[in-house]
Amino acid sequence: MKLTYSTLKTRQRKERDDQPEGLKVRVHRALSWLNSAEHTTDDDMRFIALWISFNAAYGVNGEITQGSTGEQYSQFIGKIITLDNEQLIYPLLWQQFTNSIRVLLDNKYIYQPYWNNLNSTKRTDDWELSFRNAKIAAQKMLLNKDSAGVLTLVFSRLYTLRNQIIHGGASWNSRLNRAQIQDANNLLMKLIPVIIKIMIDSPQEYWSPVSYPVQK
Repeated sequence: MKLTYSTLKTRQRKERDDQPEGLKVRVHRALSWLNSAEHTTDDDMRFIALWISFNAAYGVNGEITQGSTGEQYSQFIGKIITLDNEQLIYPLLWQQFTNSIRVLLDNKYIYQPYWNNLNSTKRTDDWELSFRNAKIAAQKMLLNKDSAGVLTLVFSRLYTLRNQIIHGGASWNSRLNRAQIQDANNLLMKLIPVIIKIMIDSPQEYWSPVSYPVQK
């Protein structure tokens, strides 16, 4: 069965009354943004909707501090990989999107230390060394088929891309970032539904309370 908003929403309606509140709200919100991503024809808006869908799935209730976002989605990705009993993520990473992932990880324009150095009054070459080391680490993860490690690295790059767009650091429909936006969208359009399915499959797991809980 193809995993889409429609197929996942149909299942969620049948099972949501038996789901714990944290899971039910996360899935509902994540699916709503997946629905938005499926219906838009605008690449930038699709990427934003897909990122929000991912954020709805992984975000935890509590104060956000510097560095905590990366820790949160890293832990979430590890949990999802562990719960992926049907091995749905594996073929996405190691068969369908291997080349796209390599391109994303090799792109310095979505590597945050590059921009930190560019915007600093004291520029150095430190970012180049860290970028080379990050690529070496990524290559090892790719060779070892470390799904959690590779996905965490990919999302760290996509988080920079997200920041560029959300914080006005890129023009709408800019030709300068079309390749990374399209690669990101192609991957996320397949990955986000799989993540949501794994969550629905795992009601026995602890899913923490959501930020901005529903008020009645």
